[in-house]
Amino acid sequence: MEAKVSEGGLNVTLTIRLLMHGKEVGSIIGKKGETVKKMREESGARINISEGNCPERIVTITGPTDAIFKAFAMIAYKFEEDIINSMSNSTATSKPPVTLRLVVPASQCGSLIGKGGSKIKEIRESTGAQVQVAGDMLPNSTERAVTISGTPDAIIQCVKQICVVMLESPPKGATIPYRPKPASAPVIFAGGQAYSIQGQYAIPHPDLTKLHQLAMQQTPFTPLGQTTPAFPGEKLPLHSSEEAQNLMGQSAGMDASSQASTHELTIPNDLIGCIIGRQGTKINEIRQMSGAQIKIASAMEGSAERQITITGSPANISLAQYLINARLTSEVTGMGAL
Repeated sequence: MEAKVSEGGLNVTLTIRLLMHGKEVGSIIGKKGETVKKMREESGARINISEGNCPERIVTITGPTDAIFKAFAMIAYKFEEDIINSMSNSTATSKPPVTLRLVVPASQCGSLIGKGGSKIKEIRESTGAQVQVAGDMLPNSTERAVTISGTPDAIIQCVKQICVVMLESPPKGATIPYRPKPASAPVIFAGGQAYSIQGQYAIPHPDLTKLHQLAMQQTPFTPLGQTTPAFPGEKLPLHSSEEAQNLMGQSAGMDASSQASTHELTIPNDLIGCIIGRQGTKINEIRQMSGAQIKIASAMEGSAERQITITGSPANISLAQYLINARLTSEVTGMGAL
């Protein structure tokens, strides 16, 4: 395959962009940058890693095609090594595949998929790798994520074929590159006021302060974390969950639905765990304390964020948001469990 690629005059300079999570980037950089230095020296490719306090980073690999393939091989084998190491500490028996996410201009994705999906099917069959092209463009860009997973060898063959397609059909028009968003600034609450942390300063955040005060005033913390009172705005002295169920069953049917509204949030994948908690303990706690219904969408292929849908009265929603924010803040500032 390599010889063919070079003979076909395809040994030209190319740039391939990869989207990685912080943990993956750390693995590529290595202690004191040793791993990435070795990759640069041995492959001959330029490997640049985007700056910034982002849950996601862009890794740009530039060079002649053979240098790019070498760099990809080193990254794929490094990720496989990470998987093997993580498995030695867990009870998992089947080895998950190595997964890489390429960022490709949307104008080239058509050629990659081929007529009626013929090209992508051919790549899957000839390399044994799984290849998926995201249906939507990445936020604020004209690029799409292409997820490749399989053994390191399958991934290398797959990248070779993708490079051939990209060289044969260059992007059309201007490409707006995807730039990952920085992690949102942590928020702290002090003396009933909300502040967002920016560098060394705490900036007052009036909107969040209002939300915090609203949450504190309006939501009765009913014992045993029962569902909200049967009538919006009316604080019922509920003492047992059974009693709460009866009251909810009798009268909340109509009231709750007529007052309920919905709010959506997106949370980076890396931080979703601190909201869910071990075996769902934290999310259940937030549900009980806020009285809101909270649904977390399952992880989407190629997306670095998860959608959270909160349903309930405005007070329930604001409290649920406040509790979620508090969990994120404790995670980001390392304050531990709240």
